[in-house]
Amino acid sequence: MLRFGTAGLRGPLQDGPDGMNVDTVSRATAGLAAWLRDRCLGGGLVIVGRDARHGSAEFADATAEVLAAAGFSVLPLPRPLPTPLVAFAVRELNAVAGVQITASHNPATDNGYKVYLDGGSQLIPPADAEIERAIDAVTTPIPRTDPASTAPDPSVLSLPEGKTVDEMGEEIVRRYLARVAALPHLIGGENGDDGVRRSDIRIALTAMHGVGGEPATAALRAAGFTDVLVVTEQFAPDPDFPTVAFPNPEEPGASDLLLALAEKVGADVAIALDPDADRCAVGVAGPDGWRMLRGDETGVLLGDFVLRTAPADSLVATTIVSSRLLSKLAAARGARYAETLTGFKWLARAGEGLVYAYEEAIGHCVDPAAVRDKDGISAAVAAADLVAQLKADGRTLLDVLDEYAVEFGVHAGAQVSLRLADADEAAAVVARLRETPPTEIAGEKVTCTDMAQLRGRMRTDALVFEGDSLRLVVRPSGTEPKLKCYIEVFEPVPSGSELGVARATAGQRLSDIREFCEKL
Repeated sequence: MLRFGTAGLRGPLQDGPDGMNVDTVSRATAGLAAWLRDRCLGGGLVIVGRDARHGSAEFADATAEVLAAAGFSVLPLPRPLPTPLVAFAVRELNAVAGVQITASHNPATDNGYKVYLDGGSQLIPPADAEIERAIDAVTTPIPRTDPASTAPDPSVLSLPEGKTVDEMGEEIVRRYLARVAALPHLIGGENGDDGVRRSDIRIALTAMHGVGGEPATAALRAAGFTDVLVVTEQFAPDPDFPTVAFPNPEEPGASDLLLALAEKVGADVAIALDPDADRCAVGVAGPDGWRMLRGDETGVLLGDFVLRTAPADSLVATTIVSSRLLSKLAAARGARYAETLTGFKWLARAGEGLVYAYEEAIGHCVDPAAVRDKDGISAAVAAADLVAQLKADGRTLLDVLDEYAVEFGVHAGAQVSLRLADADEAAAVVARLRETPPTEIAGEKVTCTDMAQLRGRMRTDALVFEGDSLRLVVRPSGTEPKLKCYIEVFEPVPSGSELGVARATAGQRLSDIREFCEKL
């Protein structure tokens, strides 16, 4: 069977209990309904959304119908929409849960079933194991009922009587877009009214064949960014993802059409969303042409942007596999810093006063008061606003990254993903390293921390190797048959004139460590 984990279900579209199909989805929903009832949440409101992948419409219908038959009040969102919208709706409407049918940036042959709990955060252990046991206990035929029979009371949405379920869903979409469009004022504070001409910023955008194109352009334009040009070949949802091998902006070549458009039209910034629009990658023009920023680069830029007007002693957070630069910047800005395991199920719970969180895999949470998860559309608006404010001062994102390097030292990072035959092979490599950990990597002595030996929430199947100027985290992927290696090297910058030399040294160190990882 497909196992139910902290990301819910994800797997290939195929018949049988080891595939994503209507039977698997119906059984999972029956188990989720039983788990919610056991916690005295029966009859509560559940949001059901979907992306545009093969099977998503049928799976969303089955989810809504099973929940309705189980006595829950169900609000199915009216059309294929971004994953963050479900997280927003759960929080906005005080729902007991939300389900989004999506496989995010997985290949076209996959689909998935993602669960949010009250407050709009992803579930964490032990809830995942408890729900899986409830799913295992489902043995009788699963009843299905038209969800319109248990639609939410319009008063919940502050709507007049007589509204249809679809109209209620569209109202939630409008609320979400209005919140995102207000981010220049919510995040920028007084800067949101500083006379910056956001219409002067030219944005190149790709939706990567997913569901984020229309909502993203609507949010950007409502926020004042009226000059938005899109990659037309990738704008409309297409479940076959015909122009990319893997629909993930992090994959080599996936953003080539975007960067070509940005160069052709003279854009100020390039923005790529993944297919369910919960991730955002940013592209910039540099001395050697256009390139995509790494998730860590965008992460520290947006973190600093949020902290400029955040309350004193605010909290920012990232994960164990991300750059250490945010921790240094937070201290310099008088903010608190937290570090969690990978995944927004942990980042959203990083602590009180959270104003920003990111993971290096291009996931950014710039408005945790509204969406307690990564949100590519709100990140796109925030990134565009930062570009606009910098342009008004005659500066660019790369200028700011240079300033960070001089202030905090060069923090150069890279990721090596080794695609393997199956998840067991990735786990075996980690087990071998755990048994005989290297004491030297690329000529530098290192110590090893086995995070599987830790207690509490920081326990995970990962190894952390650290030296004076390097950090390497090795772990099996939680969603794909990959071994992931996260590399960071640190090189001090004695003065601004020596930045180029420091970057070159760091680049050579990265290359040496990459070679080590590729031989694992």
